[in-house]
Amino acid sequence: MRGHRPFIDYRNLKAGDKLSEKIDTAVRDCKVGVVVFSPRYCESYYCLHELALLMAYKKRVIPIFYNVKPSQLRVGDNVSNGPCVSEKELERFSRAVEEAKNIVGLSFDSSRGYWSEFLKSASDAIIEQLGQS
Repeated sequence: MRGHRPFIDYRNLKAGDKLSEKIDTAVRDCKVGVVVFSPRYCESYYCLHELALLMAYKKRVIPIFYNVKPSQLRVGDNVSNGPCVSEKELERFSRAVEEAKNIVGLSFDSSRGYWSEFLKSASDAIIEQLGQS
């Protein structure tokens, strides 16, 4: 994608970087956020934190529902991979998930679809949104 710099954490983070600062800056500076929801998405502190930031910054979001239906997404008390999560944060995460569930997104069911075809439609949607920003 010419003129666009995708932020992928495993490629853009270096030893010694402060994770939360880098992610916060990347989200704040992005034009479009692509959120890939999976069956265990709502268990990851960092995924939920990024989603909440995208919503707080009022970014354009393209949700991708990978092997999960929007109605199945719920934030519970099993959030892991991060600091101890307060009730206030759980509420913030829940609001962000509910907001994202109401955005028209793309769905992929690996038992029925072809990944290459899905990637084409997903990249087309992302490029279209980048053109509108």
